[in-house]
Amino acid sequence: MKNNTINKKEIEKFSKIAEEWWDPEGKFKPLHKFNPIRISYIKENIINSFKLNNKDKPLNNVEILDIGCGGGLLSEPMCRLGAKVSGIDASKKNISIAKLHAKKSNLDINYICTSPENFKTKSQFDVILNMEIVEHVEDVDFFLKSCSKLLKKNGIMFVATINKTLKSYLFAIIGAEYILRWLPIGTHEWEKFITPDELIKIQKKNNLKLDALSGMKFNIIKDEWKISNDQSINYIGKFIKG
Repeated sequence: MKNNTINKKEIEKFSKIAEEWWDPEGKFKPLHKFNPIRISYIKENIINSFKLNNKDKPLNNVEILDIGCGGGLLSEPMCRLGAKVSGIDASKKNISIAKLHAKKSNLDINYICTSPENFKTKSQFDVILNMEIVEHVEDVDFFLKSCSKLLKKNGIMFVATINKTLKSYLFAIIGAEYILRWLPIGTHEWEKFITPDELIKIQKKNNLKLDALSGMKFNIIKDEWKISNDQSINYIGKFIKG
């Protein structure tokens, strides 16, 4: 059995462009466009699930672990919404960029360079974010098993990734990388994509039950992402730990 989910090639790929995390026109431009819909989806689902009603800080004191946090594009908004955020990433460069930006923004976020299986923590979390990360890890089964151990009973795990379909190959790789040049060539490997059924099956083994599954679709005319019933390319699953 493997005891490591770190894919060195993937880490190097993202470390090379780490300086650009916070540049909305840089290599991570697609993520900046993607971020508003991710934030609102996560926020609304946490509020509804935990029946929260703090208007100023809607996620007040919710303990969130952002896995594969990169430069902190999701960790920071979650912190601003009142959550107690920890962010982990296997790239030292990503973590140093994230720490620097959080300091500049005067935000208290606990960033650590590690992977879920090596993360030493005494407490579990209310919410785990696995956003656009499972398609970059070495062993998805072991990765999600390690993540589930960090989640409290009745806690929520969000997993956003890319479906394994012909459409996803055409749009997420050929379209986004080669034609539109939204992403550096080689960002994604189709073999690493995972279908919702495969994801649900793995999560079930870890005592995580599917609560909601939504597609995420890009509207070229409006130049924005929206939640959709179409899960053929990007999708997000919300799982509750039993």
